[in-house]
Amino acid sequence: MFKKLFGKKTEESVPVNKEIVLFAPMNGSVVALEDVPDPVFAEKMMGDGLAIEPGEDTVYSPVDGEIVQVFPTKHAVGIKALNGAEILIHIGLETVGLNGEGFEAFVSAGDKVKMGDKLISFNQTIIKEKAKSTIIPIIITNSDDVESIVKTTETSLTRGETQFFKVTIK
Repeated sequence: MFKKLFGKKTEESVPVNKEIVLFAPMNGSVVALEDVPDPVFAEKMMGDGLAIEPGEDTVYSPVDGEIVQVFPTKHAVGIKALNGAEILIHIGLETVGLNGEGFEAFVSAGDKVKMGDKLISFNQTIIKEKAKSTIIPIIITNSDDVESIVKTTETSLTRGETQFFKVTIK
C-alpha cells in the first residue's frame, strides 16, 4: 500500500551521492522494527527500518530532502532524501483513526527540508488515550532500490546528533 507513495523513478532522478546518513529525528529510545506491536511494521511489509519510543512531542527531518506527502490526518510524512531514499515517518500506531486530532504539520508536499527542520508535532497524551501506541516507525519504503541500510547500535537517541541509519542506494 505505501510502497507506491513516491511515484516512478526517472533517469534524471538518479542521485549523484548514493549514500546518506539519517540523523535521529527526535530524542527517544530505539526500538527494533521486529518489536513494534503491529505486523505491518514488524514484518517489514512496507520496508526496513527502526522505530522510536518518543522522548519529545515533535518530529524533525532526519535528512535534507523533499516532502513527498503529508497524510491528511497528519500522522505520517513521506520524505525523499537527496540520494533517493524514500522515508516514511509514522507517528504512533493506529493513529490514522484520530483524524488529525493532536497533530500539527509544519510542512506540506513539495517543501524542501533540511536536516533538523520541524515536520510534525503531536500530543502524546491523546495518542496514549485513543490509539494503540506512541511508537514511531521510520521506514525506508523503496527497499528494492536500496543496496544497504546500516542501523544505529545506540539505544538512546539525541535529535540531530545520533546517526540513525546510513542508507546506500543501488
